[in-house]
Amino acid sequence: MKRIDDLLGLRIFERVVTLGSLTAAAQALGISLAAASKRLSKLEQYLDVQLIHRSTRRLSVSDEGQTLYEYAQHIVAELEQAEEAILQKSEQVSGTLTITSPNSFGRRHLVKLIAKFKRLHPNINIQLLLSDSIEDMIAEGIDVAIRYGELPDSRLIAHRLLNNDRILCASPDYLARYGRPQTLGELHQHQCIIISRHTEINWAFPSQTIHIQQAISCNDGEAAHVMALQGMGIVLKSYWDVAEDLTAGNLIQVLPEQAIISAPINIITLKNQHQPARIRLFIDFLISSLQPMQMRKEKT
Repeated sequence: MKRIDDLLGLRIFERVVTLGSLTAAAQALGISLAAASKRLSKLEQYLDVQLIHRSTRRLSVSDEGQTLYEYAQHIVAELEQAEEAILQKSEQVSGTLTITSPNSFGRRHLVKLIAKFKRLHPNINIQLLLSDSIEDMIAEGIDVAIRYGELPDSRLIAHRLLNNDRILCASPDYLARYGRPQTLGELHQHQCIIISRHTEINWAFPSQTIHIQQAISCNDGEAAHVMALQGMGIVLKSYWDVAEDLTAGNLIQVLPEQAIISAPINIITLKNQHQPARIRLFIDFLISSLQPMQMRKEKT
């Protein structure tokens, strides 16, 4: 009777099936594609069965492979738990944490928080990818993604990070020169900064939708933020994006009763049975670090 003692081969096999790609499995384990392929073939040769059917377009799991996968999930999870328990006792949680985030949120908040997290856990390597496009977490080997709203992909799980309340605001200079609107209808009398490639847009509020025509348009949220700081007009922004400037008095909220709740900001991770300690630590750190911002918003 053959006994499986190739733990690395078993780990590679489990990652290939879970992630659906030999390339993704190799990236997740920090080994070369060639080494992963060779080790998987060696496991198949030892067992004298084909675990995975390979083609140029896709991988599929054989019946024997599916049987082994059901056991491999539990074995690999228990091995990782044992390794992390040892590392945590010696306070040496390590490995690479790959994070992706929208550009604005990443620059304004995430970079500062990562710096603090890195000081707490110096043995964890950080790879930060800022992009406003939706990256394929599995294909790109991403551990944690900051995204708006919840995704329908069943391979992912969302952890609520922040509500994404959107508010109207302008600089004190602008309001001193042009006055503060008292109703949504008065927005037509003001310069409004819209984040769009077009010169007109609809702003939808709980009570009504306002068609903004007399506007300054910009296709970048960060630039629109700066325009508001420079007194160029009223802008509709996420609270988290302007919170620091509101506290400092650089911006003032306009029509506060008209705040809009849009899709929340979530931390997205792969739906694994067992997450590495570095991912769990980062999620807990991020949620606890951003809670004060949420509490400040709720009190206003």
